[in-house]
Amino acid sequence: MKNIVILISGGGSNMAAIVKTAQREKWASSLGAQVAAVISNKASAGGLEFAREQGIATEVVDHKAYGSREDFDAALAAVIDRHDTPEAPVLVVLAGFMRILTPGFVG
Repeated sequence: MKNIVILISGGGSNMAAIVKTAQREKWASSLGAQVAAVISNKASAGGLEFAREQGIATEVVDHKAYGSREDFDAALAAVIDRHDTPEAPVLVVLAGFMRILTPGFVG
């Protein structure tokens, strides 16, 4: 199964649209893909509750807890990597994620 991790910062309307489409179009059986986790840089992001209601794992990596963008990106990458599978790489989708990611993270 290919895991998709979605990054959000707020209400999660883009994430919710992706999740609903994945459910409606049965991505798990038709594409071998699933939304495995939703991660936010804000604990108060409303989209986290929607994800939990759908049975999707949620996590928060608070950017304010890190001294630099690089440190935050390293912590975020570590959380994303926990949702990887041996068979396929994770697809990371920025759905309203309001942080600029460093070249090291993107690379």
